Amino acid sequence: MPELKQLQAGHAPAVLAFELANRAYFAASVSDRGDEFFERYAERYDALLAEQEAGVCAFYLLVAEDGSVVGRFNLYDLEDGTAELGYRVAQHVTGRGVATAAVRELCRLAVARHGLHTLRAATATVNVASQKVLTKAGFVPVGPADPASVGGKPGTWYQRELAAEPVGEQ
Repeated sequence: MPELKQLQAGHAPAVLAFELANRAYFAASVSDRGDEFFERYAERYDALLAEQEAGVCAFYLLVAEDGSVVGRFNLYDLEDGTAELGYRVAQHVTGRGVATAAVRELCRLAVARHGLHTLRAATATVNVASQKVLTKAGFVPVGPADPASVGGKPGTWYQRELAAEPVGEQ
């Protein structure tokens, strides 16, 4: 069973392999990261770690038993108890409930580790799979998303109000 782990410097090669292996798959539903992303990968990765260290973002990886990355789950713009959620999963694990389980776990971690009470996520209208993940994880649609938030495509914002879970429950 894949495990959600907070991003660390040592994960860089596995994250790059994940991004490269799934580049075409991701580009079908969100904007392609572009060649510059890969050319400046080390610099961008270091910037992510710095943002995480500063407490403005929290980045998580879904790591398979073999150490490969099968998903990225990110909390952006942590401020006043709220954050934006972004995620992507490897093509070979889609349709198995992996993303839904990871989003649910990240919601729990958002409260426990980051003191958050509200998460928002934008998804493109054409990305039905992502809409299902969010809905199954307790998010509700709250309005249209600016196309810039979803790779230049029409989309919808989803939101979930988080509550601390009673001790002993998950």
